[in-house]
Amino acid sequence: MQTPSTGVSTPLPPPRLYPLPEPAVPQFINPLPHYSPGVPIVLDLGTWHTRVGYATDESPQIMFPTQLARYRDRKILRTFTLIGTDAYLDANTRQAAKSPFDGPLVSNWEYLETILDYTFVKMGATSDGKVDNPIVMSEILACPQAQHRSFQELLFETYSVPAATFGIDSLFSYHYNNGSTGLIISPANETTHVIPVVNGRGILSQSKRLNWGGRPAASFLLSLIQLKYPHFPARLTQLHAEMLVREHCYVAANSYADEVATFLDRDDKFDDRNHIIQAPFTEIIQLTKTEEELAKMAERRKESGRKLQEQAAKIRVERLAAKEQDLEYYRSIEAQSAELSPQDFKRLLEVEGIESEAFITRTIKNLEKSIKRSRKLDAGDEESETEVQTFPLLDIPDDQLDETTLKQKRHQRLLKTNYDARMRIKSEKKRERELKFEEERRDEDWRTSDLEGWIRSRRELRDEILTKIREKKKLREELNNRRSHASQLRMRSIANLASDTPPAAARKRRRAANGEEDDGFGANDDDWAVYRDIANASDTEEDEEMAESVRKVEEQLMTYDPDFSIESNDSQNDWTKSLIHAFLRGNRPFDPASRAEAHQIHLNIERVRVPEVLFQPSIAGIDQAGVVEIASDILLRRLPSEDAFEACKDVFLTGGFSLLEGFDLRLQHELRALLPIGQTVNIRRAENGILDAWKGMRKWVSNEDNVKKMVTKQEYEEYGVDYMKEHEMGNVSVV
Repeated sequence: MQTPSTGVSTPLPPPRLYPLPEPAVPQFINPLPHYSPGVPIVLDLGTWHTRVGYATDESPQIMFPTQLARYRDRKILRTFTLIGTDAYLDANTRQAAKSPFDGPLVSNWEYLETILDYTFVKMGATSDGKVDNPIVMSEILACPQAQHRSFQELLFETYSVPAATFGIDSLFSYHYNNGSTGLIISPANETTHVIPVVNGRGILSQSKRLNWGGRPAASFLLSLIQLKYPHFPARLTQLHAEMLVREHCYVAANSYADEVATFLDRDDKFDDRNHIIQAPFTEIIQLTKTEEELAKMAERRKESGRKLQEQAAKIRVERLAAKEQDLEYYRSIEAQSAELSPQDFKRLLEVEGIESEAFITRTIKNLEKSIKRSRKLDAGDEESETEVQTFPLLDIPDDQLDETTLKQKRHQRLLKTNYDARMRIKSEKKRERELKFEEERRDEDWRTSDLEGWIRSRRELRDEILTKIREKKKLREELNNRRSHASQLRMRSIANLASDTPPAAARKRRRAANGEEDDGFGANDDDWAVYRDIANASDTEEDEEMAESVRKVEEQLMTYDPDFSIESNDSQNDWTKSLIHAFLRGNRPFDPASRAEAHQIHLNIERVRVPEVLFQPSIAGIDQAGVVEIASDILLRRLPSEDAFEACKDVFLTGGFSLLEGFDLRLQHELRALLPIGQTVNIRRAENGILDAWKGMRKWVSNEDNVKKMVTKQEYEEYGVDYMKEHEMGNVSVV
């Protein structure tokens, strides 16, 4: 196999393949064997997963994706409602799976109510349609009052819970990890929140939200893959993209620009950076033919070739016979010119549809030449000008000739002009053959005396021609795009040539044409390219010449250079030097006939580009500041200096999207560059970025004093649906 940088044949190890991740196999969740009446139920209702358990449990008892699918079985005419992992039962239910959330907010309350029914049934907490347990539920930062009201109505009116409260998941996670004063950065499934905390209470008025998280990142990755492989044979879903982001993406530790600059360099680390995802496929078994069958196929091909040759020979014979008949016909017409008077012969030409006597002479000559050439080609001879023609009438003065011989003299003068032109062309070809022979001799001497230098020059010549071919191809593609720079220059050239007031360069050329000044335009062959650009003419002949030159050079290198090899017959698409090939297919040649390679996705740049949106939202078209800019703005401008100084010592990361590799290192690197010199920056991760929110809710509600901060059913009925009790973990009432 060919090493891209040097062309030396060195074997590469087999690539490491990662299977396309599939959703977990649905598992039936049995109802809990025990029911604890009066014990608070901790419900972490997330847009990605839902985690539920009793406050007396160490970890959630039930965890499932917040998905619901309604599938209609047409055979038995029944509609099934599947929740959680059951929604991923097969391709049909997976396609019908939907979330009750639209972004971070609930949009389908019917779906949400069905999910809560499922949750409480599995918890064993329902009794005659009621739930006799207090509920602690998570909600987003700055939850709209209408959303909060709907949650309270659902819990108190539908399930008649004795008490309920709501809190921000990232604050609960910080509380579980014993945080007091710090800065919470919580990249979650839908959004990323940055919340300053002072003495255990979140400063919500100075908190910020970035509309980017795990689900938008998965959608972005899915779009990039679809653009990269528009004809990918397997179907990729949003769920596949979410798992690819979690398993293969990472954050550039120091600088995104530095990470990307050498990402596609074909070095020893390229295979580690380029992850190959293998999608499932069905191999097509090719039946191998026996030698006898191959021999029969070869014989049939030879027989077909013989038949085609016979048909071609038959056609040539028929055409030759037709030409001979035409020649005989025109000779018979010419013979009658001596027998008939000029007037009768003219009328004969009109009847036969012939223009003039000169036309007959010219046609007879062309037919004789064509018949002669055809006969020589059939005999295997090459056409050559061996006979010497004479033109005796040209030496006789015109006054010694009559009208007929004068006409013949003019005809001989024309023939002599053509004959001289052919002789000049023949001598030029002979001179070209001699020059070519001399050039080949010098090249042979050079190759014999300095083989390494000769090989080096041939490699440089090949690279130069291939570069020209790629540039011409790129220029043609740009000319097809009306918005490209090349098309705009072409239109500007056309406008300048058609304008009554041309630019200075055109006026200069016009003055030169009038004899005023010579600007040298046309001395360089490149000057004439402007007319090809304007006409957008096809350069097919030039392309064929360059392709033939590349072929000849490669034949020489294949013969005399032991280190040269060609993986593909198409030299214009040299994958070893193609950045696009590295981006699409990695460090190895691509076999279009391989079913396995056709079902492979190469994740390279996407692995670092998708998470980078957290730091540079403009990459995904989001008109917001990045997470580092938001955090530095809060620390430097929105918090008092004493609180900001303490908050820098405890920058806390939580949320599922913060688990990406390198996120904490990049955040620390970026914050240190923006904060004052000497400022201590300490970044720590949550003990479990996904479960710590639930554990923090459990820890908070286990305190008897915090239970009093919950809204009871009596208070709800007395004060109304807008009533809420503020506490350090929840949102505040905004009037």
